[in-house]
Amino acid sequence: MMKVDQRCTERGYKMDVAYILDSSILLHEPDSIFEFPLAEVIIPIAVIEEIDGIKRREDEIGRNARKVSRALDVLRLDGGLAHGIVLSNGGRLRVELNHHNMESLPPFFDHAKADNRILGVALAIDRERRDANKKTVLITKDINLRIKADALGLCSADIPDEQVPVEETYTGALERIVPAEVINDFYGSGRLGLETLKNTVIHPVDGRAEALFLYPNEFVQLTDAGGDKSALCRYDAGSDALVPLRTIASDLCGIKSKNREQRYAMELLMDDGVKLVTLIGRAGTGKTLLAVAAAMQKVLEDKCYRKVVISRPVFPLGKDLGYLPGEKEEKLRPWMQPIFDNLEYIFAGRDKRDNGVNNLVRHLQEVGLLEMEALTYIRGRSLRDQLIIVDEAQNLSPHEVLTIITRVGEGSKIILTGDPYQIDNPYLDSCSNGLVHTVERFKRESIAGHVTLIKGERSELAAIAARVL
Repeated sequence: MMKVDQRCTERGYKMDVAYILDSSILLHEPDSIFEFPLAEVIIPIAVIEEIDGIKRREDEIGRNARKVSRALDVLRLDGGLAHGIVLSNGGRLRVELNHHNMESLPPFFDHAKADNRILGVALAIDRERRDANKKTVLITKDINLRIKADALGLCSADIPDEQVPVEETYTGALERIVPAEVINDFYGSGRLGLETLKNTVIHPVDGRAEALFLYPNEFVQLTDAGGDKSALCRYDAGSDALVPLRTIASDLCGIKSKNREQRYAMELLMDDGVKLVTLIGRAGTGKTLLAVAAAMQKVLEDKCYRKVVISRPVFPLGKDLGYLPGEKEEKLRPWMQPIFDNLEYIFAGRDKRDNGVNNLVRHLQEVGLLEMEALTYIRGRSLRDQLIIVDEAQNLSPHEVLTIITRVGEGSKIILTGDPYQIDNPYLDSCSNGLVHTVERFKRESIAGHVTLIKGERSELAAIAARVL
């Protein structure tokens, strides 16, 4: 059952819970109707009106609105939503037409605003149920609506199962202090058993043995107590041991790693056994550049994949590409300009003629080695023997990431990059976006790997700006 804030749990409710769903929850996750087993789910009619006004949008929000409408249309055949119907999970669903107790709201609340009408319904239901010692919770992703509900004494919550605080997100790497002889043995034998490591890790304060748990493909820097020796390792879950980094080459298409985390990222990007790579980092940490460079290396030089597919969410304007003039490539160019910038940086040394890089990129597209696609058109495809890069993945919902990853066919690899602190999607935040969600859900899988890039390498100014602004 869903958790709510501490004040809600201290009220002493003893009977079933009623969850009132806001439109933001349904538009973010249409199946949230069915996520409250054995409880009553209430949808105010103002929510239906909001969804009706959004259903014609051509983006993911519009598709979710249509999915909610279709689901409710099917459910109403079971007896009428106004009176309530029993759901397959044992819960009960109804659409609330009454309880518009706007008088209970402060006089300065705009009664024409949908959020305030929803709040008025929730307050009236809560007061009615409170007399019967029953609990009511308003479920919304709207932070301000939760704040207003709290100010009026109404319990409110988001869906916590999706909440992954970005500060607590799995980073994919750690450091441990060990005796110098352990590092010598690691270099000598080429491996270090996890049990051996557990018995030799030294706590940096009191010197006692320190507990250690590793996820598949997690990176470890071993350092001796004096700091004179160190080793970079990766945990191989199959052999239950730390192994040396496998990538011998120090550069990808001429791009060299500038710090430890970039070195880790290169290791995952070049390992064809790791089918899903997630890279998180602030602006200027090199996540997109490394992903694009690895893709070019794998397709052009190593010929491990048939082609590279690069995509980014076309989100800031909230419109499909059809609103922009020109052919598809011309429409994509404004959104793909960061990718072109990285390709120009990678290929600048190969062709110094005016417009030479653009001609090279165009040639790669014409011969089918490089494809730049909007996420809108990936839905329904099956991508085989391809290396797929999804940049700015923090603007995707968990459902959208699921849709994309399930497009990956045999022989393909997918790379998700993004910065959870820079989100343009109003229905997502640094905790609930699809990129962070994927990192947490896949950290136990040996087919996946993750690295959080920390140090900015674009320029001194960019590094300082990312930190202080």
